[in-house]
Amino acid sequence: MANSNLPRRIIKETQRLLSEPAPGISASPSEENMRYFNVMILGPSQSPYEGRICLDILKDKWSPALQIRTVLLSIQALLSAPNPDDPLSDNIAKHWKTNEAEAVETAKEWTRLYASGP
Repeated sequence: MANSNLPRRIIKETQRLLSEPAPGISASPSEENMRYFNVMILGPSQSPYEGRICLDILKDKWSPALQIRTVLLSIQALLSAPNPDDPLSDNIAKHWKTNEAEAVETAKEWTRLYASGP
């Protein structure tokens, strides 16, 4: 990890993430730009996301106070307890509220199709 253009904080957090990986989370810096990470978060057991899932959500809610490890663990926790009252997609939230069992099956299928590894 020899990129002198990176802030020390990113270097330290990356080193910690690699030496103390969070359970169920694999994260490593991109070879092209070490400010970006390749992340795989295992969906929690017994959730619709059980298995692998990829997410890209950190946009307007980002805070410099957040550590990479904390963010990844927060995403993993969100998979355990989806909140349809604070949705990213109104259509999916409505589906979840009106037919949770069907929504869970859809989430499992989409996880299998689009978020499972090779």
